[in-house]
Order: sequence, then C-alpha cells, then structure tokens
Amino acid sequence: MSFDEEWATARATAAANAALRLDHAGSAPGTPDLALNQDHIGAIGSEAHKLHSRLQTDGRHAATASTEAAGALSREGFATGAALAKANSRWESQVKTLVAACAQISNGLNYSLSSHAKEEQQLYAEFTSSKIDEYLK
Repeated sequence: MSFDEEWATARATAAANAALRLDHAGSAPGTPDLALNQDHIGAIGSEAHKLHSRLQTDGRHAATASTEAAGALSREGFATGAALAKANSRWESQVKTLVAACAQISNGLNYSLSSHAKEEQQLYAEFTSSKIDEYLK
C-alpha cells in the first residue's frame, strides 16, 4: 500500500470517528466521559520509546556514507555533491525532530501515568474531606 493510500485510509477513518466526543452531554449519571486506561497509555509510551531508540540508530544509517559520497562528488567537481550534502543535512534535521517528538511523547505519557494516580488520590481526599466537613456543620 502506498503512502497516499494509507493516508487516505487514515483520513477516512478519522472522519468516520469525528462524531465521537470526549465531553458527552448525554452521559448517564456516574458514567465517566473520559476514562484513562493505563495499560493503553503505557503501551503507547512504550512504542514511542522504541521508535525513539530505533530512529536514533536506523535514522542515521546512511549518514556517514552520504557525507563521504557528497564530499567525493564535490571534490570531483560534480554539482550533485552539494545537492547530496544538502539532502543529507535536511534528513539529519528531520530525524532529530522526530527523535525529539518521540521522546516528548514517551516522557509525557509516562508523566501522565504517574501523576494521574496522585491527582486522583488528591481529588478523592479533597472531596471526602469536604463531605466530612459538610456533615460536621
């Protein structure tokens, strides 16, 4: 499947799911609108970390060869040497951007998992103490 076909499929799927909303106005009382499934979040964070690690090595697989080829072509007077050097530089820049994005996703999800439980405990404690305070008055 080509990239264009995959992209079209992904867009069609997103459009079909556009009716889903996180803030369901008609939710039944006591039914959470948004539930955090820690297993799913953890799996996504893990995959982002794996992609980060793979991009750091595999994304630079041809860097040395491309640099050497660009230098050799330039020394022989070929204009393609400069073009190859520019393409290699752009590639390196894009790989660095992707690596940073994967790290940000992985770290953000890990932080979300660890802080979510703490926030839930704090909210529960605040709610419980406010109810206790209400009954004591």
